[in-house]
Amino acid sequence: MKGRDRAELRAEAHRLDPMVHIGQHGMTPSLISSLDDALRTRELVKVKLRTYDNAKPKDIANSLALATNSAVVQVIGRTATLFRENPDLERKRGDPPPWRR
Repeated sequence: MKGRDRAELRAEAHRLDPMVHIGQHGMTPSLISSLDDALRTRELVKVKLRTYDNAKPKDIANSLALATNSAVVQVIGRTATLFRENPDLERKRGDPPPWRR
C-alpha cells in the first residue's frame, strides 16, 4: 500500500467507530472470525485493543493483520485501523465506499 493510499484511508477512518473490541481473552478464533466478517463487508475497520500480556499495540495490530490477510493503516493509542479490499463487493459509480454505508 502506498503512502498516499494510506493517508486517504486514515482520513476516512477518522470518523469511524471501533467495530471489533479485543477483550480479556485476547485473540480468539471467534474474534478473528468477527474481524474477518467486518473486513469482508466494510473493508475499513477500527479495532479497539485491550492491554493484555504487556504486548505493544503495534504488535497486536500486525498479528491481526496477518491472521486476516489485511493491512494495518494506523495504530493510535489502543485503536488500530485495518484495511482489506473485497473485490466481490458491488460498486456503482458515485456510490460511497462500503465503510460509509
